[in-house]
Amino acid sequence: MNDFVCVLKALADETRFNIVELLLQHDFCVRALAKRLGVSEAAVSQHLQILRKAGVVRGEKRGYFTHYRVENEALENASDELREMIRINNDFRNTCKRRSAKKGFKKTKKVEHE
Repeated sequence: MNDFVCVLKALADETRFNIVELLLQHDFCVRALAKRLGVSEAAVSQHLQILRKAGVVRGEKRGYFTHYRVENEALENASDELREMIRINNDFRNTCKRRSAKKGFKKTKKVEHE
């Protein structure tokens, strides 16, 4: 599975998405994240493991606790992939419009069904 799909899958879970949103604001340890999210520390640890494997977050040992932060590069790469998908889709639509215009196809009205 490529990195892009792994990142999207990791972010698809609402709790993991919320963890990333919190970590974008500040570095937190598991206990602090659990308190802010209202879930158990064990649940946060499991979610962080998935986010780590996808390359979205990284832990740094600070004394007794490990503090987590977002790996910006992973989010930037996913964003670039999404932008490229949009560009390809726009290019495809524009190509179809030009071909339709050359062949003399008329635009059809959208019909709303009752």
